[in-house]
Amino acid sequence: MKRTLYRVLSFCLVGSLAVSCAKDETVKPGPQAVSQTADATATRDSNIALGNPSGATTSTTNYTNYLLTKSQFSASYHRDRGIPNWVSWHLSSAWVGSTPRQDNFAADATLPSGWFRATSSSYTGSGFDRGHNCPSADRTGSVADNSATFVMTNMMPQAANNNQRTWAGLETYCRTLADAGNELYIICGSYGTGGTGLNGYTTTIAGGKITVPSNCWKVVVVLPNGSGDAARVTTATRVIAINTPNTQTVNTNWATYRTTVDAIEAATGYNLLSAVSSTVQSSIESRVDTGPTN
Repeated sequence: MKRTLYRVLSFCLVGSLAVSCAKDETVKPGPQAVSQTADATATRDSNIALGNPSGATTSTTNYTNYLLTKSQFSASYHRDRGIPNWVSWHLSSAWVGSTPRQDNFAADATLPSGWFRATSSSYTGSGFDRGHNCPSADRTGSVADNSATFVMTNMMPQAANNNQRTWAGLETYCRTLADAGNELYIICGSYGTGGTGLNGYTTTIAGGKITVPSNCWKVVVVLPNGSGDAARVTTATRVIAINTPNTQTVNTNWATYRTTVDAIEAATGYNLLSAVSSTVQSSIESRVDTGPTN
């Protein structure tokens, strides 16, 4: 009888331990997974880790697609339009600090000799903002970082309502995502000719040396902080793409202009996210984002 009772008690004890272990195995992965995302160190990574959209080079004969590489952003510059074709940058909390906005707009001394170099006064009286491609508030880690965003090769003639309302809203949301433990790869640019600013419709400013674009676009790839970023982009990765008209009557809600990466590529001729697997590209580039907006 005692032997039988001992066996029963032993069986119950083993069963209890098995259930306890099973519960531990079920509970542990959740907190670990959250911790890995929340505790991942934010870093400053390559601004074109997801690709060079237009195959820009530093050859001075490539004056319509000239590659500018700065610590804070990379860009393709069009000499004859006087503005960038596109600007690409990486955003994480590692780039953000307490440095105030410098407002020190300046000509880009790194452009090849003899090329037109826009200055702050090139936009004076034009009715268009000196619209940042890479925003000042995305580069507040140091005075040097913030000052770099005020170089004129990072600017485009942008309608005030587009720049100060629509785009500002998306820029703020992107920083919210970075603050939440994500890193973003952002590519933006413009195309077309002719926009409507405070003084009405026009095609050029600065005596014809700077083209006013008809459209301003942006693509945002959102990843949790980590490494090996291009390889971590999957078919489930969130990609936000917008294409806005460069006008004063633009809707203040950026989500109104959500579109596909494919549509932007069709309009510009670029191969965006070219460093990402072609299979993944075909999935994420054909999808319109429906995620939250603030």
